[in-house]
Amino acid sequence: MPLHDEHRRRRGRNIALGVVLGALVVLFYLITMVKMAGRAGGAG
Repeated sequence: MPLHDEHRRRRGRNIALGVVLGALVVLFYLITMVKMAGRAGGAG
């Protein structure tokens, strides 16, 4: 297998992992904001 094919696959996998990690960070951020907003509204 040529080396550049392996690098291309690895790069694609790294980009996919980065997107997934970024999505998790955004998800946790939004969950935290919703929880804090609920507390500020007196629901806690």
